[in-house]
Amino acid sequence: MRVLIKPIITEKMTNDSELYNRYGFVVDPRANKLQIKDAVEETYGVSVKKVRTMNYGPVRKTRYTKTGVQQGKTNAYKKAIVDVEDGDIIDFYSNL
Repeated sequence: MRVLIKPIITEKMTNDSELYNRYGFVVDPRANKLQIKDAVEETYGVSVKKVRTMNYGPVRKTRYTKTGVQQGKTNAYKKAIVDVEDGDIIDFYSNL
């Protein structure tokens, strides 16, 4: 099971990383906090202080068109906010 799927790079998460040493990741929905902590420490070589997780359910949408009712939904995912120790930095742009 691949625990870390992708990092979250938004204005809000960039601001949190600069001010509070917090980084966001989209993670596997079956992963627990200990697995997320171990994966971040192994992948980026930092020491993790705290992990917070959030489960997002699918957003269901219905549109009424000429051809009838169109229904759809977005994917469900799990997000993790990871606090790292002071002095540790995760650089997402080093591999570009």
